[in-house]
Amino acid sequence: MTRSSSVAAKLAALPTMPMKDLWALWDVHFPRRPGTWNRDYVASRVAYKIQEAAHGGVDPDIRRRLVRLGESKSVFGKRRSEVHLMPGTVLLREYESNEYRVTVTPEGFYDLNGKIFKSLSAVARHITGVNWSGPAFFGVKPKEGKK
Repeated sequence: MTRSSSVAAKLAALPTMPMKDLWALWDVHFPRRPGTWNRDYVASRVAYKIQEAAHGGVDPDIRRRLVRLGESKSVFGKRRSEVHLMPGTVLLREYESNEYRVTVTPEGFYDLNGKIFKSLSAVARHITGVNWSGPAFFGVKPKEGKK
C-alpha cells in the first residue's frame, strides 16, 4: 500500500468512525479539544492533520504571503475598529473576584481554560452572561483614530 492510498483509506474511514475514535485521533494531533463538538468540524480538522503529516504543511513563506494578501484584501477591520493580537498574547481580567486568563491561539481564536472562542466578545459574554464588547472588557480597545 502506497502512502497516498494509506492516507486516502484513513480519510475515507473518518465519516463513519465512532466519535470516540475521532476524539482519539484529535488528541494525537492537537493539544486540547475545541469549543465545538460538531462532528464535521472535528473530522475535517483531523483529515487536514492526517494529510499534513503525510504530505507536509504549507510552506512558511507561502503562509506569510497568504496572510499578508488576505489582510490587504479584507474589508474586515476596515469598517470598524478591530483589535489584532499576536498569537500567545495572554489577557488577564478580574471580574466578580475571579481572575480570567485568555490566550490568543495561533489560529486567531481565544482560549479560556481550554474552551475556544471565536471572538473576545464571546469570551466576555461567557464570563459575564451579558453582551459586552470584548476589547472593552479586556481593556484592549484601540484608541479613537487608530484603526
